[in-house]
Amino acid sequence: MTAPEFGMTFSRPGDEPVPVLGADFSQALLIETSADASASEFPLDTPVRFSTSDSDAVTALGSGLLADAVSGIQRQLDGINSGADVTVVRVEEGADTAGTCSNIVNILNSVQDIPSAVNRTPRLVWCGRTAWRADLETTNPVVAALPDALGKILAVSPVDVDDTSSANAIDARESMNSERLIPVGVAARVYEDDTLVTRPMGPRVLGLFQRVDNETEGKPFNPIANRAIHGLAGLSRKIPFSLLDGSTEGQQMLAANVSVVAEGETGVDGAIAEGGFVFVGTDNATTGTLWEQFHQVRGADFITVKLMQITRQFLGPKISADSAEAWLNSQKFMLRDHQSDEDILGYQVEFRPDKNSPENIRLGHLTVNLGIEPAPAFKVAHHEVRRYRPAVAGLVSDIVARLAYAA
Repeated sequence: MTAPEFGMTFSRPGDEPVPVLGADFSQALLIETSADASASEFPLDTPVRFSTSDSDAVTALGSGLLADAVSGIQRQLDGINSGADVTVVRVEEGADTAGTCSNIVNILNSVQDIPSAVNRTPRLVWCGRTAWRADLETTNPVVAALPDALGKILAVSPVDVDDTSSANAIDARESMNSERLIPVGVAARVYEDDTLVTRPMGPRVLGLFQRVDNETEGKPFNPIANRAIHGLAGLSRKIPFSLLDGSTEGQQMLAANVSVVAEGETGVDGAIAEGGFVFVGTDNATTGTLWEQFHQVRGADFITVKLMQITRQFLGPKISADSAEAWLNSQKFMLRDHQSDEDILGYQVEFRPDKNSPENIRLGHLTVNLGIEPAPAFKVAHHEVRRYRPAVAGLVSDIVARLAYAA
């Protein structure tokens, strides 16, 4: 553009820190069968996005496990949050369970195509048939495919495992090693019309994630443990559980990183609640403790997405001290806000000379070293109860003062 000889010009320098909004981490993806769904509204192997409060879409979905998953999510939502944003992929029922698992795996293998198809990236995924295994020595094929798929979209997945016994549930968990998988070792008993049926618990846990996210402005930093699961008539089996006794079956499952749903009991010391059904679980199926709590993984994913959004606004122009400072300050201010909101305990942003050599700068490469410390879930309370001698001394002083007053 030619500058005027007599006049004025306006420009907007790009050397200021930039704000970002993050992403909706409550977006859900459900993959299962529904034989009587509308083929026009829910074509096979095609992602379809809708609200769980859309009665027409829910009706068109028909009945069966996919419809139950949507219903299970909807049951967890309360207050004015009357619907959840979900994407479903209806797959064909195979000749047997192995065949159906294969159809689900085919969708997972191309999961990175789903965000573009529905204009949202799912961060919570539930797949059916994960409780099935060919034998006790074999990993479920859907479970085997999930970690890679989840990593591509920065998602986590509640995974239903064998609910017939704690031994089988723990054995299934031992076939997993991923910070993105959340084994759930009990199924739900729910009413479908007037019939009591057993259905997967995973979608209900997924809905619980969405409920808790909604309570905290959509941010995924909060645990979901010790929260009620709504809409249950019962559990596939009652799992003995006590907050006071680590030898109970429920505590043994938790020690193996298998989440449970415990039934409330009135007037019972150590019960999880006075009544209802309560989700108990904080840990995923990873090996090690550094990223074992799944809400911390989700929080780190949320920050990773915000770092992507910040950085893409600075890529392209030439490197300068001003632009590099603005890029680094954008990250610092974002993390500062999360610390202020108690989403994280603390952070550090470093631009280290040993990581940014002149040779790398010449190539257009900048390296920032980031440290974040997510807040842990409150899992165990230790109480030290001892005698308090000063109270006896106070009693003596009180008696002496009363005698002196009487005299």
